[in-house]
Amino acid sequence: MKIEKFVIERTLSLYENLVDYNLSESDIHPYSLHKLLDKKEIDEILDLPLGYPQTNGIIPLRENIAKMYPGTGINNILVTSGSSEANFVAVWSHLNPEDEFIFMVPNFMQMWGIARSFGITTKKFSLKQELGWEPDFNELENLITPRVKMIAVCNPNNPTGHSLSKDSMRKIVQIAKEHDIWLYCDEVYRGAELNGQETPTFYGMYDKVIIASGLSKAYALPGLRLGWLVGPEDFIYRCWEFKDYTTISSSYLSHKIASYVLEPEKRKEVLNRNRKQIFDNLEILTSWLHTHPTLFSFKPPKAGGMAFIKYTFDMNSTQLSDELREKKSVLVVPGDCFGMDGYFRIGIGTKSEYLKEGLALIDEFLIEKNLC
Repeated sequence: MKIEKFVIERTLSLYENLVDYNLSESDIHPYSLHKLLDKKEIDEILDLPLGYPQTNGIIPLRENIAKMYPGTGINNILVTSGSSEANFVAVWSHLNPEDEFIFMVPNFMQMWGIARSFGITTKKFSLKQELGWEPDFNELENLITPRVKMIAVCNPNNPTGHSLSKDSMRKIVQIAKEHDIWLYCDEVYRGAELNGQETPTFYGMYDKVIIASGLSKAYALPGLRLGWLVGPEDFIYRCWEFKDYTTISSSYLSHKIASYVLEPEKRKEVLNRNRKQIFDNLEILTSWLHTHPTLFSFKPPKAGGMAFIKYTFDMNSTQLSDELREKKSVLVVPGDCFGMDGYFRIGIGTKSEYLKEGLALIDEFLIEKNLC
């Protein structure tokens, strides 16, 4: 099997630990266990035998995940090693080379690369900045053929931070339903909304909806490598069979910690802490952008620890990212990673002082390049 280079992950893997200011992340500054759990929970973790968990997820964890998706039970849930494994097993188990796969862009391009590597015909439909990062439904309709088996969306979206309107959600569901197509929804940023109002889930809008999510983004717990799939029992069971060939299971420690985090009251506490962090940092970023009104523009994100910024000067986005890294030790994600040159993604989930210092270095770069 020939795989394509997964550009954003290669970029981050190579450089994120070698810079002074990593502003490339889309998550939120992570918790420590001492700040996340109480003493009783930590003691339980310390006494936990380090064996295998139930490979589809320990029952208390799946019960807590099911509480977030009305109408589901534990057999509708598969716990995975991060949402990346969820994406992988969903494509591997349910798409074949004779199928077609429609993928929302801009987006985290993992599923796109996986599908193409398996020889599946892949097609893009776009969120448009001129439409406020809403879809062009004529474009989506024109991509439908009898061979299309799955449409994949990301909501709230990476990298724009946009949450689809309820009307757009209904239209996407209607198109999938009319053509009997699986609708795969990456909701990993759900819960990180800046206004505190949780984005509605696609789950329950149609009987062929699949949800992928996890603890890496909205929950600020990327180091647990804990994700999940939610869907019809037969879809989930088939994914579980394929997972036997990947990681088998994620860590028992991760399962146990996640089961605490996803208790309803703890979940609320964690999400409120994280929303405040990104809300405060969005104000810092917005004020900084206002000092460069001719260079930058953006639609403020509705959710997630990132902003997608359009720039006006003549420079390729990968070149911009490379020069910032090499000259100022600041890492941002080039728009090229999302197929959108002329943009870059910057993380706003970090500590506020760290963000301010990184932005000051970008200012120095702009001055030295005679761009401002």
